[in-house]
Amino acid sequence: MSSERLLQQLRSIDRVLDAYKFQDPLSRFMTAFFKENRQMGSKDRKAVSGLVYPYFRLGKAAPQASRSDRLAMAALLCQKESPWLTVLKPAWTEISGKSTSEKIEFLEKNSSFELTAVFPFRQQLSSGIVEREFLESLLIQPDLFIRIHPGKEQSMLNRLDELGIRYTNLAPNVLSMLNGTPLDQVRSLSGFYEVQDLSSQRTGDYFRANPGESWWDACAASGGKSILLKQQQPSVNLLVSDIRNSILRNLDERFEKAGISQYRRKIIDLSKNPSDILQGEQFDGIILDAPCSGSGTWSRTPEMISLFQDRQIGQFNFLQKQLALQTIPYLKHGKPLIYITCSVFKAENEDVIHYLEQEAGLKVEEMSYLTGYNHRADTLFVARLIKP
Repeated sequence: MSSERLLQQLRSIDRVLDAYKFQDPLSRFMTAFFKENRQMGSKDRKAVSGLVYPYFRLGKAAPQASRSDRLAMAALLCQKESPWLTVLKPAWTEISGKSTSEKIEFLEKNSSFELTAVFPFRQQLSSGIVEREFLESLLIQPDLFIRIHPGKEQSMLNRLDELGIRYTNLAPNVLSMLNGTPLDQVRSLSGFYEVQDLSSQRTGDYFRANPGESWWDACAASGGKSILLKQQQPSVNLLVSDIRNSILRNLDERFEKAGISQYRRKIIDLSKNPSDILQGEQFDGIILDAPCSGSGTWSRTPEMISLFQDRQIGQFNFLQKQLALQTIPYLKHGKPLIYITCSVFKAENEDVIHYLEQEAGLKVEEMSYLTGYNHRADTLFVARLIKP
């Protein structure tokens, strides 16, 4: 690519960074930006996105460096043999083919970059997180993961092969592929699969529902884990709830595509006592995918590293305990509460579990971090607690 073209794209990147005020997710902002600048071709849009996201992956590192230098750091760390270095830092081009660890070592010796400064919340990390591996993962874009619906496996694979879409088969119904693979543009695949992160899929190992049981997904959002539960055990009597009706409408559409029709849905605000709505109903299992910092997913949304503030961790801890206590009265004795977050912070995970043990008498059967940073995936926390 010519230097003139690269410089033109850099001007577009400057416009993006000047205009972005963290009011919307970066992905939504970028979509709106490109709609307003339709003169940009697809290659330019891809190139601009390909350096804007790495720029935010630097988090709080090298705050005094110029934007040009930080863009060069991002290009070196997050791209392989980046063309941007030819105009930003030509002297660094000989390093661009090295490993991530080698690039980090080079920058720490030859610039103001420090890996530990990328993520300013390291003191809040759980001991279950390997800090160095987690920090390096923030520099890498995660993969796209899908789960194929039961009975659609071979048809899905055949169609992907016909289309020349590259994938890695992780399990009979689980695939990974490069982020940005345009599956949503292939209408013939609609209803064949669910987009769901690998670690999110692994939470299903903790459900262990039995035929005919009654389960409640208390913060269902768009319903990914509910679909997983119903595909594991189709005869489960399922209640899904969320505080947002618009989210539940999206859930309805997603359930319909997945071929799931047997379920109930309710709008429930768990910051308040839900007794008027649930009327003493009892469940054989409750999934609480609690609102959280999302820190285990920040490699997908790197702008959050710069936006998030320490005080929010305590706010989420308070909310998570409150929501859990509101669900426990509706859980049958001897049955599981599945507590899930996509956070790497101890206060949102182990501290909440300890609180539920002490205050609600729940017994931990199993809990773990699903360390997606080893698999180009999100990192989640999941605990299976039993009500005695």
